[in-house]
Amino acid sequence: MGSTIRSEKAFERAKQVIPGGVNSPVRAFGGVGRGPLFIASACGSGVTDVDGNRYIDYVGSWGPMILGHAHRQVVRAIQQAAEKGTSYGAPTEQETELAERIVGAFDSIEKVRLVSSGTEAAMTAVRLARAFTGRQCIIKMVGCYHGHSDAMLVRAGSGTVEHGVPSSAGVPDGVASQTIAVPYNDVEAVRQAFVRFADAIAAVIVEPIAANMGVILPVEGYLEGLRHLCDQNGAVLIFDEVITGFRVAFGGAQHRYGVRADLTCLGKIVGGGLPAAVVGGRGEIMDLLAPLGPVYQAGTLSGNPLAVAAANKTLEILEKPDVYRTLEEKGAALEAGLTDAADRAGVRLTVNRAGSILSGFFTAGSVLRFEDVQGSDIAFFKRFFTQMLAQGVYVAPSAYEAMFVSLAHSDEDIAKTVEAAYNAFVKAGRE
Repeated sequence: MGSTIRSEKAFERAKQVIPGGVNSPVRAFGGVGRGPLFIASACGSGVTDVDGNRYIDYVGSWGPMILGHAHRQVVRAIQQAAEKGTSYGAPTEQETELAERIVGAFDSIEKVRLVSSGTEAAMTAVRLARAFTGRQCIIKMVGCYHGHSDAMLVRAGSGTVEHGVPSSAGVPDGVASQTIAVPYNDVEAVRQAFVRFADAIAAVIVEPIAANMGVILPVEGYLEGLRHLCDQNGAVLIFDEVITGFRVAFGGAQHRYGVRADLTCLGKIVGGGLPAAVVGGRGEIMDLLAPLGPVYQAGTLSGNPLAVAAANKTLEILEKPDVYRTLEEKGAALEAGLTDAADRAGVRLTVNRAGSILSGFFTAGSVLRFEDVQGSDIAFFKRFFTQMLAQGVYVAPSAYEAMFVSLAHSDEDIAKTVEAAYNAFVKAGRE
């Protein structure tokens, strides 16, 4: 990596007119003790910053770029759509085509509503669950992220099973108290919540593979246990597959683990790299949405024709034979390489992976919940990140995020990444 002086100047300029200089907090690189890179362009497996430095990219716009950046067919689909107009505020046949693709991919989804962000999808799913059950409370898991709506910005209360308290300024206590936060991968905590608040719980919302505290896989029986408890207590099971949908399998984590949700939130890949998301599920719940039912939801840019064009082309490519086998092989190669490099460097590393998403935690033990992530060596990660960036490898600037492998990552990219990781392990260990 060469000089980043232009990024530094761009950041100072941005801070004058944008709070913190960024439009989403993690982009500020605050977790790694330096200023952010400002990106000028991206292509294939790499991004190039405004100083002309090119990096092998494992951020992938935080997940959407499963085909790689600026995929020729996707770009062409967007161009062709733009030539016909960028927004109509009216229905199109292409929206129906996208809905049909999604319904065909997920056994649990009968109908969908297109929205513009994962936050909006999760917010709508919660509203639907409350309307369907006539109850108010929601169970969420500590460390899982479901967007920045008030009900989801909640941390655990003082006990194992308590009403939540706000984790952000501006969230009313009354709203937060309707969310119960329990540990991920702990069916017993969910069971206790139902025992204590059974008549009040509308839904359980969970990332079936947690990917916002690093990648954490569900332990055996966890998702099945949530499904059983929701069935037993008349609650709605919501899977937030904004990250895992079309990432870990064409049918998402539900296909991978064989557990159906009542409602599913999709985003990132489902927009083909453009702003789009989806809430979908059982027809009887989805039909509560206006104009059929009493649950109001609307959006001027919902089903935007450019995003729909990108989504349809992306999903068309992902449907081709061997795509997910290839992604699995690339993810497995990176996992094996990082594990071997850590062993050679004498570094404690636990790698969690599902298909083409993975995280490396600097700890010798298993990582099954948020407290395990917090117990890893975060200071070592910061030094590791700096060393990787210096060698031209761009990983997420946070110990709580995933690495995303795309179809565009070559064997050479992965080999270079593993070599860089070994060097980074060694140098970070000396600091």
